[in-house]
Amino acid sequence: MRHFLDFEKPLAELEGKIEELRRTTDAGGIDVAEEVGNLQSKADKLLASTYAKLTPWQKAQVARHPDRPKCLTYVEALIEDFTPLAGDRAFADDAAVIGGMGRFRGHSVMVLGTEKGTDTESRVKHNFGMAKPEGYRKARRLMELAGRFGLPIISFVDTSGAFPGIEAEARGQAEAIARAIEAGLDAPVPFVATIIGEGGSGGAIALAAADRVLMLEHSIYSVISPEGCASILWRDAAQASTAADALKLTAQDLSRLALIDSVVPEPLGGAHRDPQATVQAVADKVWASLEPLLDLDAATLRARRREKFLEMGKQGVA
Repeated sequence: MRHFLDFEKPLAELEGKIEELRRTTDAGGIDVAEEVGNLQSKADKLLASTYAKLTPWQKAQVARHPDRPKCLTYVEALIEDFTPLAGDRAFADDAAVIGGMGRFRGHSVMVLGTEKGTDTESRVKHNFGMAKPEGYRKARRLMELAGRFGLPIISFVDTSGAFPGIEAEARGQAEAIARAIEAGLDAPVPFVATIIGEGGSGGAIALAAADRVLMLEHSIYSVISPEGCASILWRDAAQASTAADALKLTAQDLSRLALIDSVVPEPLGGAHRDPQATVQAVADKVWASLEPLLDLDAATLRARRREKFLEMGKQGVA
């Protein structure tokens, strides 16, 4: 059953009527093809007009859509012979961070990402994509491993932020994130990161201190969630819409600020309406971003990456 967001309610009503008419046709053999066609045309126009004028807050809702393709969707579709690697060699394995080696379009690569899960069981297993220190230490370990073996790094970021629990703070959450960012900046190999849903605060940057940062059309990338920002500034999470406007968190805003390198178009209605087309679009953009980097030396990659990160800091993103 398709999940509709609050601002999609008129569309939900239309598509509900279409489905009801189709069931009527199946049950009684009544020909309602013309009426279904008219309603479908209206639904298509409404979908196009709705998504042509999404507000930043509405984009945040699309970025969090439960049916949106997750990190493992991309890994399973794009990475051949994927071999997962686990653990930080210090405390534990964090299922919120996915990592391993595989082949992307004929090239051996190291893959990283944050996984939110697709149902209740997997969401609990992956802690809703909120990594703990051991997750970021695993990411750091794998980035350093990629450097030793000359493997380009590809990451898929989808997290509301690092896990904020007391135990995470006790185990050095901030230090672990900082070290992961440092590992990304120092990696002697090409690094391409894609924000596929939410890119929340340092928890996202830890896996996105890359040569090229891509964002899906309806993804978001920000220092804090709209709700968190509203709670701090107005002490009212209901002001999240106002906060989203001010944060400049959409792919379009960040592209205009030159803080990301490319916006990946999504199918009409969002990535969740056609995951296969979305995955293919991301694959093409990642390859187009990665290929020119393959011949650059380590010193050049590091220098350009650090310059990009410093610019992000000046703009208030990092």
